[in-house]
Amino acid sequence: MTSSSSTISPSTRINANASKQSHSRSSNWIIHVVLIAASIIMIIPFGWMILTSFKTVTEATQIPVVIFPAHPDWSSYAKAFEKSDFTHYYLNTAFAALMKTLFPVIFSSMAAYAFARIRFPGRTLLFFIIISVMMVPNPVFYTPQYLLMSKWGLVNTVTALWICSLVSPFATFMLRQFFLGISKELEEAAILDGCNPFQTFRYIMLPLVKSALVAIVIIQLLWSWNELQWPLIINSSPDKLTLSSGLATLVSMFGTNYPVLMAGAIMAVIPMILLFFIFQKRFIEGVAFSAHKG
Repeated sequence: MTSSSSTISPSTRINANASKQSHSRSSNWIIHVVLIAASIIMIIPFGWMILTSFKTVTEATQIPVVIFPAHPDWSSYAKAFEKSDFTHYYLNTAFAALMKTLFPVIFSSMAAYAFARIRFPGRTLLFFIIISVMMVPNPVFYTPQYLLMSKWGLVNTVTALWICSLVSPFATFMLRQFFLGISKELEEAAILDGCNPFQTFRYIMLPLVKSALVAIVIIQLLWSWNELQWPLIINSSPDKLTLSSGLATLVSMFGTNYPVLMAGAIMAVIPMILLFFIFQKRFIEGVAFSAHKG
């Protein structure tokens, strides 16, 4: 008895394959068009911010809207430094972002390894408690954090910007997914070679999750660099403000110099854009693999 597949003529198979390829190409074109359209929509606000930074105040607030400045004006960038202490803003933001990235990466990686590889009583319950923190909006924590900082005498200090963010539930969850995907045979081989649990974590497991670590570093830096509410709440001294809270002081209820504000915003985001372009390959690899494992 011959199979049904043997009765199909070669020409029919060729036509079927051609039809599949044609359908695949048309689907790819649709996907590319949608992605390009979405990219343009996301780029428009950033492009508008750049154009506004080169306009005069009149052009920035004129009706009908002026898209391109008649004569590009670079003075808004100098005025941003004159009206705000951008040097202190950069230093405060960089230091706070570094601390809010370094400590969470260290502590969360150790916690993630413990949740993924070490069996101890209440491990699952404790992990779900940590993950549940991700479901709570950040403003809920502001009042107890402020009271704690006030009790410790850390209000209006740079330390208060990062001391409450030593561990990241998101980083713990993401790194746990990576550690779960690593073969246990590597750990067993390390133990046979005489490694203790910390040496196994430090020299065997941690180098295998470099992509995840880079992704977490970029995400933590972005969150820390752009954070607005907590710096506004905890610090009111001009020399303790961050870039985001410092830019907020340029907004006035009686009138806002939008070119200066946009120039300050551009200078604030440039470091993060450069960081992403430098490490984008590692970042995409880390996020994609974590999503796959999830």
